[in-house]
Amino acid sequence: MIPTDLIDNLEAVWRSTSALGAELDEREWKLPTDLPGWTVQDNLAHLIGTERMLQGLPAAATPAEMGSYVKNPIGQFNEAEVEARRGCTGSEVLAEWNALAALRLATLRAADESQFAKEMMNPTGPGTMADFLHIRVLDCWIHEQDMRRAVDRPGHMAGPAAEHTIDRLLRTIPMVVGKRAATPEGGAVILDISGDVNRHVVCEVNGGRAAIVDAATHEPLAAIRLDPETFIVLATGRRGAESIAERIEITGDESLGRRVVDNLNMMI
Repeated sequence: MIPTDLIDNLEAVWRSTSALGAELDEREWKLPTDLPGWTVQDNLAHLIGTERMLQGLPAAATPAEMGSYVKNPIGQFNEAEVEARRGCTGSEVLAEWNALAALRLATLRAADESQFAKEMMNPTGPGTMADFLHIRVLDCWIHEQDMRRAVDRPGHMAGPAAEHTIDRLLRTIPMVVGKRAATPEGGAVILDISGDVNRHVVCEVNGGRAAIVDAATHEPLAAIRLDPETFIVLATGRRGAESIAERIEITGDESLGRRVVDNLNMMI
């Protein structure tokens, strides 16, 4: 099957990112973001590096030194692509991005089913190209939001790409509620996201395992309410819950609710 919806989502994110970039001056391109060591420009350079890899284009040379925030081989690859463009202006990086995004869309639109079924390593393990694109929508949209927060230009918080990303991040809620937050047997936690994207998630522990359920068997132990941006900032490890506590509402067992929001980070 050709994942037309994923390609459409990528196109929407890429066009929105390009439109944002067209508004920025050089000072804004060099503003820091929530990602350690990375500016607004660096986030776009990172997107370029991954799309070049997917297109089969040569990778950047590995720099002699990397920041302490680089923790693994994926981070080393990302940092090499970012470092290769740090001497460029923002407009130069944007021009490279626009040309590459157009090439990538043409490649994806022309691909047949066999290409999307091709086995390849994903950030989460072995999978297919279609699996990679499912993660890629999340990655591109999250970095667009990183850039937008840094330059105080909110946007593109609604629509299919935003919903796709939030739904994918919600997949790990059972691990957070069960293992990380140590919710007791039979207990349930509610997570309410309300705003441009609305989600009501009930996660309950039964038989020692947490799972998302339609409704709690008993009165939930805690309920957490927050807006979509707060959720993605926490779920992607951009900020800790203590730094944005005023944007998080917890009712019921506050200690349990705090353990959940303190452990929402799902990114490697």
